[in-house]
Amino acid sequence: MPLRYICYFVQVMPTVRRKSPKEVPSEPEVLLVKVGIKRRISVLKKNQTVFSQGDANDAVFYLQKGKVKLSVISEHGKEATIGFIGAGCFFGEESIIGCQLQRLATATTVTPATILRIERAEMIRVLHDEPSFSEVFVSYLLARNARIQADLVDQLFNSSEKRLARALLLLAQFGKDGAPEKVIPKISQETLAEMIGTTRSRVSFFMNRFRKLGFIEYNGTLSIHNSLLTVILHD
Repeated sequence: MPLRYICYFVQVMPTVRRKSPKEVPSEPEVLLVKVGIKRRISVLKKNQTVFSQGDANDAVFYLQKGKVKLSVISEHGKEATIGFIGAGCFFGEESIIGCQLQRLATATTVTPATILRIERAEMIRVLHDEPSFSEVFVSYLLARNARIQADLVDQLFNSSEKRLARALLLLAQFGKDGAPEKVIPKISQETLAEMIGTTRSRVSFFMNRFRKLGFIEYNGTLSIHNSLLTVILHD
């Protein structure tokens, strides 16, 4: 794959530059404080539900720390993971549309997490009254839309091996400002298979291959190396 496409196919949610992990909060967090938006802060443990499919669609969330999984359940009870949300990102933003009254997915923490809940009416008020915050939020929505398009192109045209490599790089937040999270929370092979539309046996085969090539390491935790990018670049 030509190098000019790499930012498209390995696209992640935007956050503002940070010089070090202990530095000042990201721009959305600063603006949330600056504009005085009313919010409720929750500290959740691993595997706790933020909201469930079918719940009232009445708030937007901002993930301050941790990682959250989004999943859906079919009418026949089959569950599928559709994505992960990393720190510095909004989720549940479809609540501001108004016509979608129920959640279409379930959000569950995969690590301990700190989450801000902003009620729908309050979010709409701030978007209307505070142009600086509105600009940041709209930029996030545009980036998320580009990510969805990239996911669709990836699913339509890339092999399962490349889809897995891209999913792992996204989980490690490759391409974000700052250093990637080389060690990511343990994700089951079944979940990875759901995400990329293949079987667990294929995921196992490629994971072993990536490990032998030195692209990843896993022993309880999963470490991703930037060299995994070569799988996507290779035609």
